[in-house]
Amino acid sequence: MIKVVLVDDHRLIRCGLRALLQDEPTITIAGEAENGVQLIKLLESTAVDVILMDIKMPEMDGFDATQHILQHFSSVKVLALTMFESENYLNKMMELGAQGYILKNIHKNELIHAVQMIASGKNYISAEITLNLLKKNKPSLPELNTNTAIPELVELSKRELEVLKLITEGFTNAEIADKLFTSKRTIDSHRQRIIEKTQARNTAALVRYAISRGIIS
Repeated sequence: MIKVVLVDDHRLIRCGLRALLQDEPTITIAGEAENGVQLIKLLESTAVDVILMDIKMPEMDGFDATQHILQHFSSVKVLALTMFESENYLNKMMELGAQGYILKNIHKNELIHAVQMIASGKNYISAEITLNLLKKNKPSLPELNTNTAIPELVELSKRELEVLKLITEGFTNAEIADKLFTSKRTIDSHRQRIIEKTQARNTAALVRYAISRGIIS
């Protein structure tokens, strides 16, 4: 079970997140906090794997809380969950050590996938942010902290190319399964093979790979 703490100064947001995650068998909600100060106190007595961290909060915001937590609770992983689609905010959170950055309008399936990716030690940046940054400023893409060099050309199957294109368009595995009339488990397998072949460990790196190989424009 992935032990998750919800950190947001709005009770309604926390209740919504709890409702989205509580039925997922791989995740359990270990606690909630309204700001960084409450979160730090909670971590002193509660085992946590992943923190869903808002950025704009009173007393101690997400930036300061992330910096403190990753200095004193090194095993905890931070996934920023915010309404701010800001390149500066994204870069700052990743520089502080956060493992991911997603928006509050995220689909339930992508939220669960992001938590699972972060818990497994991978980085995750929401597809919507990645694609919008590509449209605005392609040279900024290396700053997304993927730390992944673009590998040599590898051969992807026709179905893997279809899955990769849909991933770069921001669709979740469940949505891709619906579009391709197959099971989510099959798409999970395709995605894993794509990751292994391209060595691209998150959506941002997959987009970089697809552009570099002319798979998408």
